Amino acid sequence: MDFTDEQLERYARHIILREVGGAGQVALLNAKVLVVGAGGLGAPLLMYLAAAGVGTIGIVDDDVVELSNLQRQVIHATPDVGKSKVESAAESIRALNPDVTVNTYRERLTDENARALIADYDIVADGCDNFKTRLIVSDACVALGKTLVSAALGPYEGQLATFKPHAGDDLPCYRCFLPEAPPPEAERTCSDFGILGAVAGVVGTMQALEVLKEITGVGDSLAGKILLIDALAMTNRKIALKPDPKCPACGKDA
Repeated sequence: MDFTDEQLERYARHIILREVGGAGQVALLNAKVLVVGAGGLGAPLLMYLAAAGVGTIGIVDDDVVELSNLQRQVIHATPDVGKSKVESAAESIRALNPDVTVNTYRERLTDENARALIADYDIVADGCDNFKTRLIVSDACVALGKTLVSAALGPYEGQLATFKPHAGDDLPCYRCFLPEAPPPEAERTCSDFGILGAVAGVVGTMQALEVLKEITGVGDSLAGKILLIDALAMTNRKIALKPDPKCPACGKDA
């Protein structure tokens, strides 16, 4: 494709990168990414995907903006309180980059709608806040052969991983890592234990970076590994993940 003069200026810092170049920017403009959750992770993730020129971005979230969200969910602003998160996020994306087509889904992702929501996208970036939804997203991605970039947050820490078992027999899915969701009483969210706001920014931005790498082919994929981020110690640690042959979603022996 030919870039417009405005696109050449907007994406100049990408295009001059030897590893990205014009071909990488074209890949970004042609890419379709579905983001699950427009909260702490989704906010910086969506902004950086849009800034990079990801051509089509879908946003799934059934929640509304609350004042307590603004401490970390930087895609929303004070006048957005009470507005649906998908519409608030879409307005911010459109203001940032008119190249981006934004599709909004004001609904909760469930077993019933997951495959239909995910089918039209190349990559899914999961920033939800509960294990049940993460497993539903993962199972749908496995069934449809879609790459999943998944992240999660704690008060001062985060984790990030890429799952694409369709790309190799030695690569696990999320259910290989966590076969079943813990009981509801064992699950807590930011409203229960708090979070230092910038931690969400760090992890969400790293999640965006991993999505951009998957689209452009730059660098090493996190597939088959999980990155553990300790914001208080400012350290990262990678742990290898192995596929489970008996995994009900992707296992070869299941």
